[in-house]
Amino acid sequence: MSSEFSAASPKVRATLYLPQDLLEEARDATVHLGGFPLRLTLTKFAERAFRAELQRLKDSFNAGCDFPPRDEDLKGGRPIAA
Repeated sequence: MSSEFSAASPKVRATLYLPQDLLEEARDATVHLGGFPLRLTLTKFAERAFRAELQRLKDSFNAGCDFPPRDEDLKGGRPIAA
């Protein structure tokens, strides 16, 4: 489902913590590509990256299908070490 051009789903604010160098590189790219013809924004960049990674995960771990809806919220805090 490619909704890059669809306005069906409203945008919501999300707070994430990213490595500073990764965020700075993404910001540099969006400034460089912000004009015609791409008109890239940091939101578009992040959305495309999320969609691409979700598709990769679906293909690798769920036979290309959507993951089932969660029945609980994400747990906050530091990740548990393996």
